[in-house]
Parts: sequence; C-alpha cells; structure tokens
Amino acid sequence: MPSRIFNFFPGPCTLPLSVLEKARDEFVNYQDSGMSLWETSHRTPAYEEIHNAAKDLMHEVFQIPDTHDILMISGGGTLQFAMIPMNFLTAGKFAQHVITGWWAKRALDDARSVGDARVIASSEDVNYKYVPKDFKVDPKAEYLYVTTNNTIVGSELHEYPETGDIPIIADMSSDILTRPVPWDRIGLSFAGLTKNLGPGGMAVVIARKDMIEKSNKSLPTYLRYDIHSEHNSMFNTPAMFCIYIMKGILEWTKEQGGLEAMDRKADWRANKIYGVIDKYPEYYQCLVDKQDRSRTNLCFRLPTKEMDKKFSIEALAENMSGLAGYFQYGFCRASLYNAMPDEGVEKLEQFMIDFMERNPA
Repeated sequence: MPSRIFNFFPGPCTLPLSVLEKARDEFVNYQDSGMSLWETSHRTPAYEEIHNAAKDLMHEVFQIPDTHDILMISGGGTLQFAMIPMNFLTAGKFAQHVITGWWAKRALDDARSVGDARVIASSEDVNYKYVPKDFKVDPKAEYLYVTTNNTIVGSELHEYPETGDIPIIADMSSDILTRPVPWDRIGLSFAGLTKNLGPGGMAVVIARKDMIEKSNKSLPTYLRYDIHSEHNSMFNTPAMFCIYIMKGILEWTKEQGGLEAMDRKADWRANKIYGVIDKYPEYYQCLVDKQDRSRTNLCFRLPTKEMDKKFSIEALAENMSGLAGYFQYGFCRASLYNAMPDEGVEKLEQFMIDFMERNPA
C-alpha cells in the first residue's frame, strides 16, 4: 500500500499534503529556535504571529467583513451546541431551529436543555431526504439555527433563508470554505476544524460583534463569547497546533485561488460522482432529493447492503479509504473536501463504473 491513499472519510478528513509536510519539517525545531512550537509559550512573538495571521487569513480568504470577529475556541463544534443557547437563550427568549439531520437534532437537544428552542421546520419524518425551505421565522425569535451541510445523509442548504432582522446561527462544520456566505444575514457561525480547516479539538466561531456584546454575563467565563473576543481567543492557552495547521490550510486555500476556486472545484468534484449515480440510477441511489444534494458528502446506496459493504472493502484494496457510510445506517459515502486531489475523484468515478460491471444487480 502506498504511503498516501485517497482519504474519503467525513472527518477528520484529508488535508493538504504540503501543509502536513511543512508541519512535519517544523515540528521538532521551529524556525531554528531549538525547540518545538508546541513547547513554546503562547505569549511569545513566535506563536502570536501564527495566531493573529490565522485570524487575518480567515477574514481574507472567507471574505468575512469587519462587522464579525473570529474566535478560536477549544472543544470542537459540539461545544457550540451548548454555548450558543447558554449565551443567547436567557429568560423570556426563544430560538427557532430547522432540523435537517442528525447533528441539527443534537444541537436542538442541547438548546432545549438550556432554554426555549422551537422547531420551525423538519424533514426528520422522511429520514432527512430533503432540506425544508417553506417556513416563516417568528420576528420575536432571538435567532434561527440552521445546519448548512449534513454529513450523515448528504444534504446541503444551498440558499440561506431570508430572515429579516432575525440573525441566522449556522453550523458550517462540513462545508466551510466551499462557497461565499451572505454575512449580512449571519449572526454567528461555527465549524469544527476537522473538515476543511485542520485537526480536531477546536472550533472557529465567526460572530457578529453586536451578537458577542449580548453574551450572557452570568455564565462561567470560558463559556462567554465576549470573554474570548476581549482576550483575542487567548483567555487560556489556545489549541496551538490546531491554529498552526489552520493557518497553513488558509494559506494553501489562498494559493489555490481562494474561495471562488474552492466553490468551482466543489462543483466539479460533486458533478463527477453524481454523474455516475444519475447515469446508472438502477444501481446507485442517492439518499436525498436531487436539488438538496451535498457537494461535500455524497451518500448513496447500492442494490443490497451486502454490496454496500463489498464496495467499501474493494475500494480500500484500491487505496481509497473511508467510503463506508455512517456506522449506524450503512450505505456508502464519499466525502469530497477541499484538499481531495483531482486524481482521487477520477479514480472513484472509474471505480464505481468498474464495480458495477463486476457486480451486476
């Protein structure tokens, strides 16, 4: 087996090879300092340069206006399920949620453990096969919570809803940096790093400054967004390695042509694989309605569960890893994040055709 295979796992996922190689080369002796960066104080100029550059690059590459601040908070995306309602759902306030998948449901459950969280629309009754669009936001709601991409069934919110003065809070964990975002509608967004930004253990939070000011002041300090903002995301020792890799990935993204290039490439990757699925619908079946298909997590079934399993096993033998679907449900899933090489997409495309020919229904 070669030293590098094509990694289709949904997260942690494939990362740019050049970023990994640079981290390898700098790991033990960072810039001839005689020590690793991970042994260095986060208060030193060497680390502060990385920290601030990562924030600046996030603004630049993701085209985030100065109305929003970048927070880098340990704990991953799941911690945000609790931090959001703890900061904004104080007594007498309520939020509305659109339920489009398993992670959206998890966020709702955590919000309800804190405050008044109401479901405005859901596709749970049909196993999330579509993304609800026909709903009206209550003008008294504190925010509307959406999950922009659903890794488990493979659906994506392609158009952000119009909500008037009600801010959108968006979990962008699995499609961050794949397309432009209407930041004027976004009160707060977040993403765990493990899709397009780096290793696990941290979330990047992109919050409108007036939302940050509304943080619940009665919370323990680490759970308050305003504390993280006031301390430049260094209230405690930050996740230094995560931020170092995030900076490298943002530099790589910029070198590749930035957000517009990532958007175009996401279309290209998805169209290659969906092209096979649509050409052979009697063999490959997508889990969600066509207009709501994800460009980053492509989920599909073969004629039998046994063939689903055989597909992922034989793909691994061909140096393509991570094509089994979510462990509770089965099926197959190809996760096509920004760093997936073109060769990996083309190899999977041909493998799907060859597998079908070898294993007729």
